[in-house]
Amino acid sequence: MNKFKLEIINYTYILLGSISMACGIVGFLSPNKIATGGTAGLSIICHHLFDISIGILMVLINLPLLFLSIKYLGKQFAIRTIVTIVLVALLVDFFTLGIKLPVFSSNLLLATLYGGVAIGVGLGLIFKGESSAGGASILAKIIAFKTSFKAGFVILVLDALVVITAGIVFKNIELALWSLIGIYVSSTLIDLILNGKQYEKIVHITSENLDVLGSKISKEFGLTGTLIKGSDIDLVHEKHILFLVIETNRISTLKRLIQETDPNAYMVIMEASELLGPSRRIL
Repeated sequence: MNKFKLEIINYTYILLGSISMACGIVGFLSPNKIATGGTAGLSIICHHLFDISIGILMVLINLPLLFLSIKYLGKQFAIRTIVTIVLVALLVDFFTLGIKLPVFSSNLLLATLYGGVAIGVGLGLIFKGESSAGGASILAKIIAFKTSFKAGFVILVLDALVVITAGIVFKNIELALWSLIGIYVSSTLIDLILNGKQYEKIVHITSENLDVLGSKISKEFGLTGTLIKGSDIDLVHEKHILFLVIETNRISTLKRLIQETDPNAYMVIMEASELLGPSRRIL
């Protein structure tokens, strides 16, 4: 795929993600004083404090941070991020002041859940478009570069500060707790969009009868797997590990087969967060 087509796809994701974010902020979160994470949440708080439009606040908060961190982001990513920040800000103000988008729900539970979904879907699509919505992720990159703290930890701390600030400003601890739920829903949706819903598990099997066990697995499940050769920690005895990926709903059958073939076999089951390639059966 050439660069032009790739950029068209990226900006399509960015546009759809920006619309979803703006709808979540205007239709669910801001009217109910529920703050999401990052600068979007901070903008919602400042909007209720100073009566300045959320879109303007998002630009004022995000762009200075962005310009400070361009050297950490890369030129193309920085350009897409600038476009995203401006687009989300314009859409938020357009929905609020232009078409006066109605509040979708005044019920705190529904507003939190669906607002979190809209923000999570929006950010997931924006990330999929190889961009960001600025805010905490930008500041986290700067702090992580200058200190020993990891970016993920910095984002967690910044989101926590936004939630605490929301509780103080709105003088309602319950709103802060609702905000936490919304942030959790958003992060879950982001992972779902970026990694997809995985129905596979990674399995490592150690056995004295791996040849027999491998043959049975291949016959019953149609999987070939990969045999990893090594030794124990003392480098005395050879140790072989069978590595394979299998559907979650077939784990019980695999356990039964292993127990019947070698009761002393050792099996480790792990989550397969992301799978790439034409076929998992060759693993």
